[in-house]
Amino acid sequence: MIILGIDPAIRTTGYGVIKADINAGSGMEIVDCGVICNKQSMPHTECLRRLYGGISELINLYHPDCAVLEEPFVGKNAKTAIILGMARGGILAALAQNDIPAYAYNPTVAKRAATGSGGAEKSRIAFILAAEFGIAVEEIPLDSTDALALAMCHIQRLRFPTLNGIGKQL
Repeated sequence: MIILGIDPAIRTTGYGVIKADINAGSGMEIVDCGVICNKQSMPHTECLRRLYGGISELINLYHPDCAVLEEPFVGKNAKTAIILGMARGGILAALAQNDIPAYAYNPTVAKRAATGSGGAEKSRIAFILAAEFGIAVEEIPLDSTDALALAMCHIQRLRFPTLNGIGKQL
């Protein structure tokens, strides 16, 4: 099974692609991870076009069985929440266009699944993932760590659904 983890943002959307045998109960491989970047000077419409295109490109390249996104949260700034909602909308449109089911997890749940701590910093997640997968920590962009943690979380939940259940389907 191939899982596409996505940490949505309008300027730096992190992604991580993990391949795993759900039935085996062990063994995962990071296939790819990175960031879809948009410059601060770009209008939101261009950022959304690029997010849609970037996610579509990842889908065409890796043919994921499903995607996992961070559950949205509303902070103190409503404008930020609206912009994040736009980014999620562009990403979800690309997933829907390609019939890729999408699930959502709270960021603390995903971080706990990857590191044992729901409050882990990106650098800690990268360090643990590098050790887990036997790769250099420099190969994991910090903005992709949460996306990889989301994908790992979903794999764990698929393997052991009676423990926690899978995330909310979008």
